[in-house]
Amino acid sequence: MSYCACAQISRESSKTYFFLNLTYLVVMATHKWCQEEKVKILTWFVGLFLNVLFRTTEIFSNVIFWLVYRNKEKIRLPAIDNSILLESATCLAKKIRTQEITSEEVVKTFIRRIKTVNPIINCVVDNRFDLALEEARKVDQLLQSGQKDEESLEIETPFLGVPFTIKDCFSVAGLHYTSGLVKRKDIIGKFDSDVVILMKKAGAIMLAITNVPEMCMWWESVNNVYGRSRNPYDVNRTVGGSSGGEAGLLAAAGSPFGIGSDIGGSIRLPAFFNGIFGHKPTSGIVSNHEQQPVAEKVLQSYLVTGPMSRFCSDLLPMYRVLAGDKVKQLKLDEKVSLSKIRYFYMEHFGKNPLLSRVHPDLKKAQRKVVHHIRGTYNASIQKLKLPLLYHAMEMWSVKMTSAGNPPFVAELAMRKGQISLVVEFLKFCIGKCDHTLYALAMGFLEKLCPPSSHPLSVKMSAMCDELRLQLQKVLGDDGVLLVPPHPTAAIYHNQSLTRPFNFAYVAIFNVLGFPVTQVPLGLGSCGVPLGVQSFCEFALQNLSLPLFLARPIWHRPTNIIVDKAQLLVTCIMII
Repeated sequence: MSYCACAQISRESSKTYFFLNLTYLVVMATHKWCQEEKVKILTWFVGLFLNVLFRTTEIFSNVIFWLVYRNKEKIRLPAIDNSILLESATCLAKKIRTQEITSEEVVKTFIRRIKTVNPIINCVVDNRFDLALEEARKVDQLLQSGQKDEESLEIETPFLGVPFTIKDCFSVAGLHYTSGLVKRKDIIGKFDSDVVILMKKAGAIMLAITNVPEMCMWWESVNNVYGRSRNPYDVNRTVGGSSGGEAGLLAAAGSPFGIGSDIGGSIRLPAFFNGIFGHKPTSGIVSNHEQQPVAEKVLQSYLVTGPMSRFCSDLLPMYRVLAGDKVKQLKLDEKVSLSKIRYFYMEHFGKNPLLSRVHPDLKKAQRKVVHHIRGTYNASIQKLKLPLLYHAMEMWSVKMTSAGNPPFVAELAMRKGQISLVVEFLKFCIGKCDHTLYALAMGFLEKLCPPSSHPLSVKMSAMCDELRLQLQKVLGDDGVLLVPPHPTAAIYHNQSLTRPFNFAYVAIFNVLGFPVTQVPLGLGSCGVPLGVQSFCEFALQNLSLPLFLARPIWHRPTNIIVDKAQLLVTCIMII
């Protein structure tokens, strides 16, 4: 069969991408199947089969997980008892500079909060509390000495005396540096990663590190070193991944702000599940140095490091710090008239059988944003259709597997050979495996991806490049696009195994390279957060930091009551 003929059926054949491209292989098996009509019939049946399979799996998954968790105790987080916990990092920095409060008081308050909530949510995995208190006292002594005026302090050290946290895949001197891998459980960071150095230079105080999935390659933060992190809004639900521990801690008011990394939605998906802001910067702006696993070659352009906070007002000042010398490229201080911006929105990526249908709660929340933009700024906002996003999962997978990094099974072996998935799965069945089922599943899925030279991989890679050009043309230098970050709000623990490809809604933007921000939009019918992604071209990076929604919409994760019967109905509504 000619490549052209194969390309003509790429849309249909890619439906079975993670099942060895069943359609494509059947077509390649015998030349007589090159007839377009017969190929269409075959792919129609395969598409129908996958639709039935995945929708049926979702129905049973929703019902079974609801039955499993319906009578489990709903542990509530202790109430916030100190107003310091309700302040943004930017506000705390100002109050410390003016000596309205002391840095030691702020650090002590967040340490107490971590000690209170962490036994429930299990988000912090190592800390430097004593050192942080020592550094806070030194900050207070500096301020009391009057050596520098307030204006100089704000310019030179904008976050002086404010504590921050970071996920356990960055090196922090003196703290464990495991990235959730058992083989790394005794490794201690020898020096600080670049982003930690930049934050310290800005006066911030390193407080603790937070939990991640094994080698940061799944969207549920659980590993065999530290266990599972739990969503502060509902401990029976996931915090997401891979910056899940960071997002959960921030949502529980255990830290003023934090740092995450994102190669497939790892900042935005946890930020969405936990109701906070998270920003994926433009590729190549923030340093990824001293991060595990190490991203090499092209993969380095897909991995980004960015800010996370409960408050939108923290993202821009924090981003300025993290960008370092490259901040001049961003033009963050340029004024933009929000009423003159062109707005677009999408409610879903199409009816790909591998992806869940977008829940009505999310559609309703996004429509409220649409009405807000129209009413507040008298701006037009158009519903956009981009058919190529139907292939979001396939495009991301092809770009990742052809980027030149060692395979995931090699990363699990610390690049000293490769683990055997068959052997490790057998060990898992008898409780002797050092790896999680999620990591084994990721290794298995990676092996199903065709090589970069495969015609379908070539087609998907070209399609991704075409999508990037389409978005640049549509958005130009004055357009913003709103898209869902995930088809549903936070799901139950382990439920991600029954819908493994839903992270395509965030992952695709990593290989496109554009800046994207997750914006919280209150709580849904299940009592867990909703949100939307704000996406724009590089030239409008300051708009991706969602200034048009910059009002405090973080909800405290305490005293949330949900009717169980309504919850079951809501879970089934998605089908």
